[in-house]
Amino acid sequence: MDQVEVAVIGAGVVGLAIARELALRGREVVIIEAAGAIGTGISSRNSEVIHAGLYYPAGSLKARLCVRGKALLYDYCAAHGVEHRRCGKLVVATRAEDLPRLDKLAAAGAANGVDDLRLLNRAEALGMEPALDCAGTLWSPSSGIVDSHGLMTALLGDAESHGATLALASPVTGGAREGDGWRLRVGSDFELGARWVVNAAGLFAQAVAESLGTPAPRLRFARGHYFSLTGRAPFSRLIYPLPVDGGLGVHLTLDLGGQARFGPDVQWLPDSHPADLDYRVDPALAPAFEAEVRGYWPDLQAGTLAPAYAGIRPKLTGPGEPAADFRIDVQPGLVNLFGIESPGLTSCLALAEHVAAALTGGV
Repeated sequence: MDQVEVAVIGAGVVGLAIARELALRGREVVIIEAAGAIGTGISSRNSEVIHAGLYYPAGSLKARLCVRGKALLYDYCAAHGVEHRRCGKLVVATRAEDLPRLDKLAAAGAANGVDDLRLLNRAEALGMEPALDCAGTLWSPSSGIVDSHGLMTALLGDAESHGATLALASPVTGGAREGDGWRLRVGSDFELGARWVVNAAGLFAQAVAESLGTPAPRLRFARGHYFSLTGRAPFSRLIYPLPVDGGLGVHLTLDLGGQARFGPDVQWLPDSHPADLDYRVDPALAPAFEAEVRGYWPDLQAGTLAPAYAGIRPKLTGPGEPAADFRIDVQPGLVNLFGIESPGLTSCLALAEHVAAALTGGV
């Protein structure tokens, strides 16, 4: 049986960031990925937004790791040539009666250490984005966008240059505690011994934990659809409505080429195995998307939205329940990461620091 110091399960952006951090600290690391390529799950089906840290309760892991992660991520992208843009975001109140919700959001961000937020009246907002319709906005200049695939490629390159190895098409199918480490079963017949195991398997994190005989919280699925605009949008910044149950509303994001896309909505799914999830986007959803978008962009023309892709978020709470925090369970030789959804991309480098500290008893 081969032996390694740390096995990181999952080669999404969080698993790769953790592997890189551990390799930089001199750990012997192998990254085990069930798919045939890196970042094929949650990491490739999101808005690619760098979040500022507005939406999360003060002191929560999401708040602390988002704010810390944002700073680390901007520095990392600049140092490693990963495409990104600090374009800023306007959170929009479309009705006067919703303006107090912007005040609360600004206060929440300030409590989390986001010190660059500014409330704008309608005239000030339209001075920045003339095509916008609103009663007022919250301006977040430190929000941005990033090339998530470029980021993952850079993280993997860093990890490998410091000795980490990647095993693709290698699903973890079981394991057990053995001595002061773990014996993992990979595929049908390969076994790997590891002093530490980090379960960063995203949508499959609960299934992996259960295969190792460790407890896992219930997993809920929320599918979010995205539509792209067939043409150029008259916006240079991200436009977000106020948050909704289960998500941040159908917002306008821009890719690094300036192309606009809208999403995600929130569609709660029945319990199922992650491998059985359906990622298709129904074109019949377009009119509902158009209606949402016209709340802040009334000049959107009918028929200009085309299905793009869908993502599925791992939720630890269900419809109508308060959003859950990241959950990081630490036990002898094992770290399980559950419910790592937004702002997981923004937080990836801070999550890596947190897990590395857990391995040395610092958490």
